[in-house]
Amino acid sequence: MTIGEKITKLRVAAHISQEQLAEKLNVSRQSVSKWEADQALPQIDKVLQLCELFSVSADSLLKDSITINCSEPGDEYHFRYFGTDGFRGEANVTLTSMHAYKVGRFLGWYFASDLCKTTRPNHRPRIVIGKDTRRSSYMLEYAIAAGLTASGADAYMLHVTTTPSVSFVTRQDEFDCGVMITASHNPFMDNGIKIINRFGEKLDNKTTEYIERYIDGDLKSLGVSGSDLPLACGEKLGCIVDYVSGRNRYLGYLISLASNSYKKLRIGLDCANGASWMIAKSVFDALGAQTVVIGAEPDGLNVNDGCGSTHIENLCRLVREEHLDLGFAFDGDADRCIAVDENGNIVDGDKIMYILGRRLKDKGMLNGNTVVATIMSNSGLKESLSKIGIKCAETTVGDRYVYECMQQNDYSLGGEQSGHIIIKKYATTGDGILTAIMLTEEVCDRKSSLGKLADPVKLYPQHLENLRVKDKAAVLNDEAVKAKIKEVEALINGKGRVLLRQSGTESVIRIMIEAEDSEKSVEYAKMVAEAVKERGHCVG
Repeated sequence: MTIGEKITKLRVAAHISQEQLAEKLNVSRQSVSKWEADQALPQIDKVLQLCELFSVSADSLLKDSITINCSEPGDEYHFRYFGTDGFRGEANVTLTSMHAYKVGRFLGWYFASDLCKTTRPNHRPRIVIGKDTRRSSYMLEYAIAAGLTASGADAYMLHVTTTPSVSFVTRQDEFDCGVMITASHNPFMDNGIKIINRFGEKLDNKTTEYIERYIDGDLKSLGVSGSDLPLACGEKLGCIVDYVSGRNRYLGYLISLASNSYKKLRIGLDCANGASWMIAKSVFDALGAQTVVIGAEPDGLNVNDGCGSTHIENLCRLVREEHLDLGFAFDGDADRCIAVDENGNIVDGDKIMYILGRRLKDKGMLNGNTVVATIMSNSGLKESLSKIGIKCAETTVGDRYVYECMQQNDYSLGGEQSGHIIIKKYATTGDGILTAIMLTEEVCDRKSSLGKLADPVKLYPQHLENLRVKDKAAVLNDEAVKAKIKEVEALINGKGRVLLRQSGTESVIRIMIEAEDSEKSVEYAKMVAEAVKERGHCVG
């Protein structure tokens, strides 16, 4: 076991995040990441501090293997509410206003408590909140703000804005955390709560577990006596601050990243009737583009409804009919971007990663000469990157896992086929508008079209089937389903692949097939889907 692996195991067993360990040792979080990735060794004084902190000897840390007792409460904890992308569910059914209030109550209390390792003495927590355009977002926004202020924290309201803007403002203006109310690409009746730490990243698992324990009434594990968290009174009550200025600074930041004028470009934008409906047009107009916009008439019920990155056919048609140079479609909270070239052809996340990977490599900015993708990315991406001397690291599905891999290895670029693209120099999360700007910059710098930039990527025909099921784990463990997958793999005969995975945010099983041609990919996906249905796993 390497020193880095030992530090990771000790930290996880102690329920300490990388940023919390960094605080304790008075080093940067990047230093801890490099230690754990075995890219650097801690200095001897830090080794001694680690030994004292985790009650181990220097010899065992530097030479021998370590046996770690992981029997503390929480090691076997299974999340009930929070998934890979926050707390998500149908508004006022599985995600209620009371849930939101309790999230606010906990966060307002936590960042002033001893339980939070980064709390300063007499600290009054500051938390920034954004929301998308869903009707239920207003209800959840004010419920969270009520909980925060009742616990003595100040709530700063960005109002309708994008997830990456909340991440930017949280990090830039040194808030304790950020909250984004959104269900991303889901329909309007769903909503969600994403919590962002002070570094602009997704909240660590241990703090998320504390939130769930409070929601379920487990105050003992929080070290709290009584029936509830203490309420703030008098001058200790929190206040609500209109913070639209933070959103405006984010717009200014995006505009500052462009070095070209877009005056000669006609650009289509599909804002999904979501959070980007004002921001995206404002940014591209400021950069000089002639914009044609659809999906920018939100009414609270039409977010993602036949528009946005999940219905890219509308933007394809717009680009062709209006003879536009290129187009960009975003999802409900604008952390995704799918592009369309001058001929109305889709440029998905895989092709975007290729284009931006080559751009960063040519500029000497692609750390490790590696792009981070997920197992859902097309095999053609890896082959195309390899031809231009770029390696491809793979993670499980979820932008948080992509970002963790980037952090641990100091990689510059990563993302998902769905359009979550993370460019670490500029952001700590996927940012659809930022991605659109960087693609437009590449079009301008190379004096090329988006279609020509994407052309070297030869993707395998791929088909995805989504099945709503009763029990995701039961599907994955079903022997009959496994047998059908082996049968399909034999038919593919090494010229493609089968991937069966569960959604992190919905009761959905995803079946992805790559094959030599599109007809076979559809046929094989249907075979696996039928096996799942025949076993009685599907809902309805």
